Order: sequence, then C-alpha cells, then structure tokens
Amino acid sequence: MTENRTDVDVSKAKAVGHIPSGLFIVCSNDGNTKDGYLASWVQQVSFSPLMVAVAIGKGRPGYDHIMSGETFTINIVGKHDMNYLKHFWSGYSPEENPFNGTLDISETENGGVILNGAKSTIECRMVSNTEPGDHEIVFAEVINSYVQNEEAEVKTHVRKSGLDY
Repeated sequence: MTENRTDVDVSKAKAVGHIPSGLFIVCSNDGNTKDGYLASWVQQVSFSPLMVAVAIGKGRPGYDHIMSGETFTINIVGKHDMNYLKHFWSGYSPEENPFNGTLDISETENGGVILNGAKSTIECRMVSNTEPGDHEIVFAEVINSYVQNEEAEVKTHVRKSGLDY
C-alpha cells in the first residue's frame, strides 16, 4: 500500500506505524448477509455515554450497514485463539464469506455477530461519523458487551509504517 500514498513523506510515517493497536474483527449483519473486516483503528472515546471510535474505509464489508446506524460488533482478538484471523487478513470474496458455515459464531438479541473465539465482543450502534481523510471515523455507543475469555491477553499490532496496514 505504501506506493499509493505519494502525498505523505515516508520518513514522517515511520514512527506513526509504531503506534501500537489491538486487532479487531468488526462485524455486521443486515439480516441476510453477515460481513466482517479486520480493523486496528479502534479506541474508546467517551465514558458517558460509553462510546468507541472505529475507522472504516468505504467499500469495506459491512460499510453500508454500519453507516445506516444498525447494530454492529467489534470482536477483540486475543492471543489465545487467532485461527479465525486468516479469513479477514486479506479480505474475502462474497462467495468465500467465512460466515457461511466456516466460523464458530453466535448472535446477540440485536443481531450482532459474536466470534466465539474472540477474547470479547462489543456491540455498538453508530451515533455520528466524520471523514478526516481516506477512512471514515464512526463514533458508536456501546449497547452491550460479551466476554468470552477473561484471562486471554489482547493481541496487539505494530506496523512498519503509518502508510500501510
């Protein structure tokens, strides 16, 4: 991806990539199709109400559903089980949708998708968004949370550059 970022000085981006983040699978469910994408730009932004911010690129799986204000989930990857990451690391085609029987999942009362191998899951609903650059920032209120593995360590990720995932 670095080659497409010609408007940013590569030397400035090196240290930006060193900002550690978690790894997350953001999932949506429109009633017909479950989708998900690998995210690393997720952060708590408010205590009251309890809110998080999630970066999402246009065209990512679930984008339209999340932007419509419907329920979506943020599944927090733990070091204890990362096998399901392979489905999301490079994306997938609609025919290879991992939610069509490949993944161990469950649903919340609101239709949120829980990856049963995740450390925990946050169920959210967008309240606002902004577009500061090539990704949109979704501000979402936490409507519920589910802990699958209290003892698991959160998987963190450090990039080589701020110009690439």
